[in-house]
Amino acid sequence: MVNEEKVKLMNKMALYEEKYGKEDFKIASYYKKDYISYQTIITVIWVTVGYVVLFGIFAAAFMETLLDKANLFVMVLIVLAAIALYLILAVSYGLFASRFYQRKHNRAKGRVKRYTRMLTQLEKFYGKERKKKNE
Repeated sequence: MVNEEKVKLMNKMALYEEKYGKEDFKIASYYKKDYISYQTIITVIWVTVGYVVLFGIFAAAFMETLLDKANLFVMVLIVLAAIALYLILAVSYGLFASRFYQRKHNRAKGRVKRYTRMLTQLEKFYGKERKKKNE
């Protein structure tokens, strides 16, 4: 005899494993602070790489104009503005990434907890079936 509750529970578990399982288990294996820090650092590194590439393209495109018309004061001002813009971008992206990955970790941890509860329920179903077979 097929237990409908057990089948529904197994179906929910299979859907979860298919949709979120791999990523959630990976995320939940980290401590929250470690996961957030790691992802934030990775984000800031990629922002830095992107900024350097864009700054390099900009500098290459306007190098002749800058060297012809700019004096030392203007060059220093441009470099300071570029550094200030980088700091603003890095800090804002870092804060955004921190909040984003904190929410992501919380959601994954919650889904893993629900999955663990479903596993416990499924184990109880099998325990009841074993008892019936032994009687």
